[in-house]
Amino acid sequence: MKRLYFTFLMLLFFLTLNAQEAILNNYNFGEGVEFVNEQEHSFKIAGYIQPYLESRFVFNDSLNETYNDNRFRLRRLRVRLSGKNPSYNLSYRIQFDLSGVSETGEESSNPLLDAFLTYSINKRTKFTIGQRSLRSDNRELPMSSASLQLVERSRVTSSFASIRDFGLFLQRDFRFNNGSYLRNYIEVTSGDGMNNFQKDYGGLKYGARIDYVPFGLFTNMGQFRQADIMRERSIKLVFGVNCSYNQGMSSRRGRIGGDFLFYNITATDTNLRLPNYLKYGADLMLKYQGFSLLAEYVKTQAYIANDITHRNDKYGNSNDIITNFRSLDPKDYVRSQLLLGSGFNIQSGYLFKNLFSIDGRFTTINADEFSWLNNGVFYNRPKYYTIGLSKYFARNYGFKIQAAITYVEVAENSSYASQTGDTSAPYSNLPHQGREFLFRLITSFNF
Repeated sequence: MKRLYFTFLMLLFFLTLNAQEAILNNYNFGEGVEFVNEQEHSFKIAGYIQPYLESRFVFNDSLNETYNDNRFRLRRLRVRLSGKNPSYNLSYRIQFDLSGVSETGEESSNPLLDAFLTYSINKRTKFTIGQRSLRSDNRELPMSSASLQLVERSRVTSSFASIRDFGLFLQRDFRFNNGSYLRNYIEVTSGDGMNNFQKDYGGLKYGARIDYVPFGLFTNMGQFRQADIMRERSIKLVFGVNCSYNQGMSSRRGRIGGDFLFYNITATDTNLRLPNYLKYGADLMLKYQGFSLLAEYVKTQAYIANDITHRNDKYGNSNDIITNFRSLDPKDYVRSQLLLGSGFNIQSGYLFKNLFSIDGRFTTINADEFSWLNNGVFYNRPKYYTIGLSKYFARNYGFKIQAAITYVEVAENSSYASQTGDTSAPYSNLPHQGREFLFRLITSFNF
């Protein structure tokens, strides 16, 4: 309820700024409807809908069996309200997802995605407060879901990205005489992910990114979109480095707060001992005459206290504080609950003049010895190979149809969640070693 009050108060405030008589400024298919008044205060409504089909084929060599399951669902239903008030150098965005599915494909009851206010100090310096996507994550993360080159984001993004957080954001651009740009981003956030209105555990999260754009800016915000739909006439390139440090993290990668807690308990006091989480990486993107290339590397590591004695048992269906670390050293147990390791993703494609696109992707995930990336049900699949075909029906992202096939290598000691037909225990984890194939089909319509 608190998040709804917060959202509607922000919406009321910004609508008040634009409450004077406004007229339709423009409408471009796929880019929303914009209204503007005499003082050039603008208000824009945009969004998109994405029906989705996924079919998974599992070849289980462990049991010499084959499984298949299908999912039909509304992958995303986004509504975005945004505007600008040039009199005060202000801009804002409020974005909702009404599909009930998170950015990584999991069920979600949090419809509020973005809610932030930006003050432009000058032409090249912006200060933002609120909830938004993080620039300190890998390059693919802040790109709009409607502009993805393939049906879904890579496994690097779903494994390591924090996605959104609430805090302060500073962007400062430098333009050099040769036309190149240096873009700098600094973030100070809660470290507990989006819509976090519960008790705050641990400290803050500090993040930064530096991007170098040597050959001038991309056309039509192409730096933040994947396929080269604008068919850049000259080579456009951006490469950057990113880093974040989360002090006292209480979830696997910082998407939520209070997921697990660790303690040092003495006779007189109970002290939290939460791990600090470091994430860093490098990436680049290149576009030229329909060709596009995106490459990303991410590495994570944790800093854990030496004197942990207890933990909560939330995943044991209770919140009891216990001393059982499942026969592991406490520090190794903490590591086993975090997403620790590295990931590399490279994808490329070519958009033909008839607006068909052929794309490919290779992703590899390397887990540390103790890491949640070794979990046999959700992870423990080190390599992904994807081929995709897309058809765009306009020279923007107004309407497109995309299909992709992914081959997944399955490591030893993995398992597969098979449906049992029993309502009291609908899934059973079967030992699984072999291969998986994913077929995905999505339709994206922007309004």
